[in-house]
Amino acid sequence: MSILEIKNIKKSFGEDLEVLQDISLAVEEGEVVSILGPSGSGKSTLLRCATFLEQIDSGSIAYGGKVYVENDTAGNAKKPERAKILEAQSNFGLVFQDFNLFPHFSVLKNVMDAPVKNQKRPKQEVEKEARALLAKMGLEGKEDAYPCELSGGQKQRVAIARALALRPKMLYFDEPTSALDPEITAEILRVLKGLAAEKMTMVIVTHEIDFARAVSDRVIFMDGGKVVEEGRPEEVIDNPKNERTKAFLQKLQV
Repeated sequence: MSILEIKNIKKSFGEDLEVLQDISLAVEEGEVVSILGPSGSGKSTLLRCATFLEQIDSGSIAYGGKVYVENDTAGNAKKPERAKILEAQSNFGLVFQDFNLFPHFSVLKNVMDAPVKNQKRPKQEVEKEARALLAKMGLEGKEDAYPCELSGGQKQRVAIARALALRPKMLYFDEPTSALDPEITAEILRVLKGLAAEKMTMVIVTHEIDFARAVSDRVIFMDGGKVVEEGRPEEVIDNPKNERTKAFLQKLQV
């Protein structure tokens, strides 16, 4: 069963800029999907639409077989009610490239806040789980630290622990290593490989080609707001059929 099913979604900014052109995507439980493409190809906008941070113009979005956004009779996407959005968002966690931690919260409070406040789970249970997640991320002893005291890699690992604390069915990552130096990037990629080995469903927008090859069940290449090519990593990365995919990969490997 598909955890996520997006059908024919379109998104424009203003009258001239069509950022997503009729994109469909299904993600199965336990699948890791990497999305590659040049800047401005629509990758991050696709994630923002799938997570309801942007309202789509038309198309449908479903989680676990339940449709949360669909078109009205005029063919425009109906904006879902807030309660429906919150229900849909309980299916996934989202890790941003710039961490988005609360600066005035300790590491532990950053991880615990949403499960206690939004999911109304018992504080004691959440704290036990949060400490275990931080230990799993190699952050034992950092529970009382504040984000300003952490390295970029540590902040990103706190952000991943925070997303996992919500017990999501899937995780989205938007360029999780773009703000990090190479050594710290390797550290984050190890964490993501560990999650993939545990069969965590993930959609990862990334420019790390070797990582996408190693960890993905499926790779999608986007350009100009369209899915240009998709398939297994060995097909799309190692043996691309489309000229735009070939040109993009050649530039990265120079």
